[in-house]
Amino acid sequence: MIANKIMAYENFKNITIQQLETLVALVEERSFSRASRKVFLTQPSLTKHIKNMEDILNVRLVNRERAGVTLTAEGKILYDYARKLLHLREEAGERLVRIQNDTAGVIDVQASTIPATYILPRVLGDFSNLHPDIRINVQMADSEESMDAIINQRSEIGIIGKKPLNQKLHSEILWEDRLVLAVPKGHHLAGRDMVSWAELLDEPFVIREKGSATREVFEHYLRNMFNWTLSRLRVVVELGSSEAVKEAVIAGLGISMISIHAVERELRSGLLCEVPVENCRIERSFYLIHRRHFALMRHHQIFLDFIRSHKINSGKPFAE
Repeated sequence: MIANKIMAYENFKNITIQQLETLVALVEERSFSRASRKVFLTQPSLTKHIKNMEDILNVRLVNRERAGVTLTAEGKILYDYARKLLHLREEAGERLVRIQNDTAGVIDVQASTIPATYILPRVLGDFSNLHPDIRINVQMADSEESMDAIINQRSEIGIIGKKPLNQKLHSEILWEDRLVLAVPKGHHLAGRDMVSWAELLDEPFVIREKGSATREVFEHYLRNMFNWTLSRLRVVVELGSSEAVKEAVIAGLGISMISIHAVERELRSGLLCEVPVENCRIERSFYLIHRRHFALMRHHQIFLDFIRSHKINSGKPFAE
């Protein structure tokens, strides 16, 4: 007998929410027919749910009397817990709906150097004015590190300078970029209408470090156009950020192929000059990424919709 009781209660996990709903409805309506209408079941189906619970627990739950339905002692215990469980389900649903409708929240964004330094500050300024209840935390890293952070759930949304190949990531083109040849003010190439790559081979170059998407797109161009590697150029230094590269060029350390977004202000002010290179237009895209199975909340969706609609200009050549 004891073994049977133990087995019955071990089987309690097989009782379903729908079965508990039928018990609650039966008590509230005090009639199998009215209860079946309330939970949108046929009367035989509702009766079967009650009978299945009694078989699982090996106890009688309901007394079927001429005056109506009453509960046994075991039935009263199960009914009380069933009501609590159904109430918790409703409460959970209500909280989820409130969260989905609530625009407030915090978003962790992982961005590669160019978007994090030169594009996102302006975009986030506009976004914050419209949505002050949503806070954006931006962590800057190169494209490879940013993808790794998204994949391993250390961040939620990424903006990077290379298309991800990992199938765990959703990606879409967000903004455009163009690499330009930047030289310092007063450089002997400044003011030239056009230069050839042959003229640039002896010029000192400042470039980004390995892992940088800016460097990769530059290497890809050299390889496809001339079958060159970076060793074909006179590279004098590799630096870990576009800001460092820009400052090195301004200081006269060398020239560089750099994002138009990184040097736009210096080109306008005259600190740097853009020199057109013959038959050279190096373009790339910035990609919006997140995990494919990332559950977007309301504040995430608001942010994504905003940055998708925010247009930036990759720039036309600047005159000196």
